[in-house]
Amino acid sequence: MAGWFHQPIKFREELSEERFEPARADFYSGPPGKPLRLLLQARTDFLSIWRNNDFTEKVSQIRLIGRQVILVNSPDLIRQVVVKRHENFERKSPQMRRALEFLLGDGLFISDGDIWKQRRPLVADIVHAKRVPAFGPVMERTTSELVERWNGMPDGAQVNALHEMAGLTAEIIARSVFGNQLGDDSAAAVTDSFTSYQSLVDSINLGYFLGFDDGLPILRTPTLRRSVKRIHRIIDKVVEDHLEGRGDHNSMVELLIRRQQRNPELKLDLVALRNEAATIFMAGHETTAATLTWAWYLLSRAKWVEKALHEEIGRVCGDRVPTIDDVPQLELCKAIIEETLRLYPPVPILARQTRQAEMIGDITAERGSLVLIVPWLLHRTESLFEDPHHFRPDRFMGGRRPTPYSFIPFASGPRVCPGLHFGLTEAILCLAIIAQQFRVAVVDGHKVEPICRLTLRPKGGLPVTLHRRQRPLYDR
Repeated sequence: MAGWFHQPIKFREELSEERFEPARADFYSGPPGKPLRLLLQARTDFLSIWRNNDFTEKVSQIRLIGRQVILVNSPDLIRQVVVKRHENFERKSPQMRRALEFLLGDGLFISDGDIWKQRRPLVADIVHAKRVPAFGPVMERTTSELVERWNGMPDGAQVNALHEMAGLTAEIIARSVFGNQLGDDSAAAVTDSFTSYQSLVDSINLGYFLGFDDGLPILRTPTLRRSVKRIHRIIDKVVEDHLEGRGDHNSMVELLIRRQQRNPELKLDLVALRNEAATIFMAGHETTAATLTWAWYLLSRAKWVEKALHEEIGRVCGDRVPTIDDVPQLELCKAIIEETLRLYPPVPILARQTRQAEMIGDITAERGSLVLIVPWLLHRTESLFEDPHHFRPDRFMGGRRPTPYSFIPFASGPRVCPGLHFGLTEAILCLAIIAQQFRVAVVDGHKVEPICRLTLRPKGGLPVTLHRRQRPLYDR
């Protein structure tokens, strides 16, 4: 009986000469017409419920315990949902709202309505692309500190790449958002606490399917409370320091505080500031850490791409450490990050709840129904991407761009991630600085398994060995 509730997931990975199909859950092959079984499978892992014919351009629907669930996997119809009729589909799913409200409160990621409209321009301006160059030195310095620490380890040392990348991006976002160092202990506390938080949050809010339009609150167990308390304690201390005048005047939080002082109607009290700071911090460090971790996995297997990356860094940067000014010239480096985001989007499921009934294609979306846009499916649809399950960074090079609304790792429309440019630049720069000095190899025999909770991570992290590069003459 236990096996019926926890269906085993089969993974596939294929590597041949200069062709690599990275790890993914195999196509679902359970019996059709068993919605409860499918729901239970989704609780195990949301990426393992998709059949082969789901990876096609279409709109379809299913009923789960009376609830209508609509899958939208067509760029034109995705544009309708996220842009043309945004206001009818702006609400995040009950699952996502309930899963994150304990941690983020009414933060921008899960808010909607007036709160979202009021705060979105404020946060978007603070993390706008025009501000990213100012944070370049923070990214460069923090990543160089990681490289220096790794240089203190013996060649071939083993680390968990996910933990290392999470610590790196947590420190970068802390120095950018908060204007001061987080420190190894606090960075590790946030990373470990969010890992624990994700493991304790159910992938499905059963209350929604049982008739509660807003779902049911998650069970706040003592372990879950401890995880949130550790994260809040660290973020609260920094916000309080800023409110008392001890913050960096160039940090994002300081900008928020100054806006509140000029515009009291924003009502950004300590709790609201904490919620927005926590949202920027958690979204900013988690998504980039996961992207970098997946990039190391892909490069570790696709040696030919890794070699080309080293050659590009050598041509563009020579001996000096890559800087933010080099990012526009690091075409392959950017393509690797974009292809990583295509194969392993940090948030692989974008779910919305309809406010009013509306036609999507030839399907009537009922009020309160669940509309799923699944980048995991969309990015692997063969009519949109040739060899969709293969690692091919070249698809993003030479001026080639995907069909509009077919590549949405940061969502799209008004709810597109405001930190898109910050995160993309950060990932490219971190990858270049580290790859200039090290080869990062997945430990022999380790089986990589993608797992989707709130974000998409390799199950159990990614054990890797670190190898200093013996750079050839063209790199010197």
